[in-house]
Amino acid sequence: MTRIGLIGCGMWGRNLARNLAALGVLAGVADRYPDRAGDFAGEFGTSHVPVDELLAGHDLDGVVIASAAPTHAELACRALECGLHAYVEKPFALTLAEADRMAAAATKADRQLMVGHLIRYHDAFRELESQIEAGVIGEVRHVTANRLAMGRIRATESVIHDLCPHDISLILAIMGGMPEQVGCSGASHVTPGNVDTLSGFLAFAGGRSAAMTTSWMSPYKEHRLTVSGSEGAIVFDDTRPWAEKLTLYRDIITPDGDNFAIVRAKPVHLPVAEAEPLKQEMQAFVTSCETNKPALTGLDDAMAVQTVLEAMTENFIEFGTAGDDRPATLERA
Repeated sequence: MTRIGLIGCGMWGRNLARNLAALGVLAGVADRYPDRAGDFAGEFGTSHVPVDELLAGHDLDGVVIASAAPTHAELACRALECGLHAYVEKPFALTLAEADRMAAAATKADRQLMVGHLIRYHDAFRELESQIEAGVIGEVRHVTANRLAMGRIRATESVIHDLCPHDISLILAIMGGMPEQVGCSGASHVTPGNVDTLSGFLAFAGGRSAAMTTSWMSPYKEHRLTVSGSEGAIVFDDTRPWAEKLTLYRDIITPDGDNFAIVRAKPVHLPVAEAEPLKQEMQAFVTSCETNKPALTGLDDAMAVQTVLEAMTENFIEFGTAGDDRPATLERA
């Protein structure tokens, strides 16, 4: 039977542990705080050991890493060097250099390295992909991704690495390739230099585009992905009930002299099977461990998203920061 260890017994680690235990594969937990690991072990019926001991264990097939983002690269490389398959919660890494090191370790060890881009396993997104592939909305023209909430503002990473990986992974899957141009701007309202509000834009071949709005500072929660095509649009709203998560719009826009005529159609909710995406993601990791074949969000997806994150970081325009008293630069000609 496949045996998986977990490193990181925080809030999200609890969700991972719950699903690993439900699949019958959780074989040990570790955390830098032994008491917290002990609580997890008691709750999920497994053992708790120090991180070094878990990584050195020869009775494990893989390890799920849900520790703080700055530790991901080191822990993943150590796990791979010990012959373990590794799942790394997003962000995969904080720099492309770290990601390259992780990729090299996976290749050298001949082990699978998977990233936690959870929404790729959501049945609503899978159905959205099926609808696009079937040509229901024609040719994809633009994707809008909004991920807003009054979130857990972090001191060790910005929204670029904490929230954007989800939507970048979705956008790349829809577009079927990498963007030709990347730009983003934002501000750091809480911690100087740690972006908490961001707008991004990605340009793809064929005049296709994608826009992202991401923030920890929103008083309301919005997790919405809109895919607009030549013959309609599909909206995936993950805050809605299951029966309303996926909505098809078949509005028609036609030239009308110097203007355009718009005929609105009644939105149609598309049926989606109700399932827990995280359980399906953990099952994908288990299968990857058993077959030594890449998962849907394997190394290729991890590196593609990391490459876009690096471009966003390099091209980022800062419009302000906490305590910034610089004068406005906008002047009339």
